[in-house]
Amino acid sequence: MSATAQAAGPPIRLGVSSCLLGQEVRFDGGHKRDRFLTELLGSFVEWVPVCPEVEVGMGTPRPALRLVRDGEGEAVRMLEIASGRDHTRAMQRYAAQRVRALGGLELCGYVLKKDSPSCGMTRVKVYGEKGGATRDGRGLFALQLLDAYPNLPVEDEGRLNDARLRENFIERVFAYKRLRDLFRGRWTPGQLVAFHTAHKLQLMAHAMEPYRELGALVASVKKRAREEVREQYQDLFMAALARVATPARNTNVLQHAAGHLKKGLDSASRTELAELICDYRREEVPLVVPLTLLRHHARRLDVSYLNGQTFLEPHPKELMLRNHV
Repeated sequence: MSATAQAAGPPIRLGVSSCLLGQEVRFDGGHKRDRFLTELLGSFVEWVPVCPEVEVGMGTPRPALRLVRDGEGEAVRMLEIASGRDHTRAMQRYAAQRVRALGGLELCGYVLKKDSPSCGMTRVKVYGEKGGATRDGRGLFALQLLDAYPNLPVEDEGRLNDARLRENFIERVFAYKRLRDLFRGRWTPGQLVAFHTAHKLQLMAHAMEPYRELGALVASVKKRAREEVREQYQDLFMAALARVATPARNTNVLQHAAGHLKKGLDSASRTELAELICDYRREEVPLVVPLTLLRHHARRLDVSYLNGQTFLEPHPKELMLRNHV
């Protein structure tokens, strides 16, 4: 079940702050076009652009905004910097309606504009009554988006400059698509078992405890209410993948996978693969190097268990994400 062989259903649809696609909707009439999103990822997804400040009626260009908290325990407000005009209630009403409407589009992820008083996901500046600022805020639109869809893969474009966070986000996007396809309409225990089996190595690379919990849940599927299983599996699965895979955990998975090849490889091939895995553990080569050789042997030897693992190809290789982790 590779990431490039998606099941039938809606396309991989991602929400995005409009300015990141090059739309001139910023307060100054400019944009913040992101090349990775537009030139690479855009070939594999369908974008749903959203600019809360324009859509709520503020226009372009418009006065600059900031978040303000008047005192400890007070709610955060969205104010124009120069005039002090308050847009809080209008933005909250708009955000509630827009976030609810996005639910019907079956989004598989969302990329937000960092530092934005409407779209900032984390560490947005919040100004106090005396003018000093702390970086503990979240944009008013982003707040409602994250509250409404806790399992949805969401990142801001600033964090996507980190290679591991970028790979983790895209990995979650494609996994979420497969998860949604599994649970669309009627599904059987057998289908859940097959899905879980295909994702075993991928889950192991992220977190062992959720991996074990998911295994126990799948084993009990015939004894429990179908809706309860679906909800718990979705929550645990996405929470597990949200933990960024480390070189140490990836090394364990690579060694585990290599164990399935032992009987078919000669001594020289086993040594070559083991050395590349060690090179990766020491961070002397990127993950793609040992993984490419492992995938080659798995296909050459027709090892069905490994060939069915999403860990070997969790997202399109054209994105080259594992060349940098």
